[in-house]
Amino acid sequence: MRGVRERGAVRTDYGGLQELVDEVSALLGAPATLEDRDFRLIAFGAHDSEDDAAMDPVRTRSILTRRSTAEVRDWFESFGITRATGPVRIPAAPSAGVFRGRLCLPVRHGGIVYGYVWLLDEAEHSPAQLAAAMAVASRIGDRLAASAATGAEAGGALRSLLTAGTGAARDEAQEALRSALGPDADEPHALVCVRLPAAAGDDELPSPRSIASAAALTRLPEHAAALLVRLRSPQLLAPARTAADRLLAATGGRVAGVSDGRTALRELGGAWREAADAARAAAAEPALGPVAQWTELGAYRLLTALPSGAAPDPVVAPLLAPAHRELAHTAEVFLDHAGQAGRTAAALAVHRQTLYYRLSRIEQLTGLDLASGTSRLLLHMALKAARL
Repeated sequence: MRGVRERGAVRTDYGGLQELVDEVSALLGAPATLEDRDFRLIAFGAHDSEDDAAMDPVRTRSILTRRSTAEVRDWFESFGITRATGPVRIPAAPSAGVFRGRLCLPVRHGGIVYGYVWLLDEAEHSPAQLAAAMAVASRIGDRLAASAATGAEAGGALRSLLTAGTGAARDEAQEALRSALGPDADEPHALVCVRLPAAAGDDELPSPRSIASAAALTRLPEHAAALLVRLRSPQLLAPARTAADRLLAATGGRVAGVSDGRTALRELGGAWREAADAARAAAAEPALGPVAQWTELGAYRLLTALPSGAAPDPVVAPLLAPAHRELAHTAEVFLDHAGQAGRTAAALAVHRQTLYYRLSRIEQLTGLDLASGTSRLLLHMALKAARL
């Protein structure tokens, strides 16, 4: 990375954190980076250098991917930075990708560590310089603590809104979310639903600060996380898809769904149903995922409207028995290929005669005539619904 000249904030709503990071850089004469306590990048200062050795893989990865690896985190934490109340010197460790020594300024508020200011800095500084830099780090801690409180408030209000019924409780939750979001409340939003691993706990959700364009994040029943994402336009859903990818990576989730854009908070209930149904469809049909967008679900938009856990159509039910799994798969592939025998046989890697035998067995089990369009429609919908 030659001739690096970089400066930026991962997001633009941190209330002056970028300026505080730059202030630390100016005080100590070294490029600074701000990460949260989970080692996710928040902001980074200017780095003007023509020397490739001035950078190392750890800092480059942090800026490009906005996070550090678990191995790097373990290395830095082994120096006691989670408990430190003052500057911590960390030596270079080429084997860990740390080619240059670091100066770590813990960012604390009320005795709690909220993040770290990192400087590629091996120079000696006077006690007065370090004290001034720690004073700035304390101001950063104040702002991160306030941001965390706001994020928790917004998350709680979002959870209340999405789980409330109708009437006064829903209206109250909507006003609470409006208050927590501030001016962002009147911006377009989309909702993301991520299906979480069954073992995931509330404390395993990342901070919404670590996800670009995130406005609120909360955990909901049935192992789901709801992420409210700010949009520039209701029609431009790219920020929501990017946020879904990041939340999947952070939580170990398998699939996510993205709703249509909305322009009013009162519409978020419908947006959540779309996001949850899209995630449900992605779990049933891998071709739709790992991030499925409601507008791109096709027939699954109709299928997800069916009651969850509804009994299969009685005509198709015999085909769905475990003993006939191969026949059910054959029927689905046949219908996915518009009933074209040649393409179906190739997709199944079987001889056409084998396919014809299986299709006759399917007709015998169900009583359906696969030459009939309505029979094909019933069978196809029933098979897809069974996946859900």
